[in-house]
Amino acid sequence: MAVKLRLTRMGAKKRPFYRIVASDSRSPRDGKYLELIGTYNPVPTEKEVKINEEIALKWLRQGAIPSDTVRNLFSEAGIMKKFAEEKGKKGNA
Repeated sequence: MAVKLRLTRMGAKKRPFYRIVASDSRSPRDGKYLELIGTYNPVPTEKEVKINEEIALKWLRQGAIPSDTVRNLFSEAGIMKKFAEEKGKKGNA
């Protein structure tokens, strides 16, 4: 089973709100997911992003593949940098 970290759309028409979730790559976008990682609200003037860093790193360590948008959100939050540093330390040890 290939796990993807991606956005699932919530909210009303023209007022999107997204959940960042870990889900099976074969499941539909708004379908069943394995675990909720955080939320993303692009509507306000300043984007609201809430990410549970521990859960995100757990899924990345297990080989989950983030979508392009999720990768950008993780990069802004500094999660991808921490993951890369962890990966580098394992390679050197």
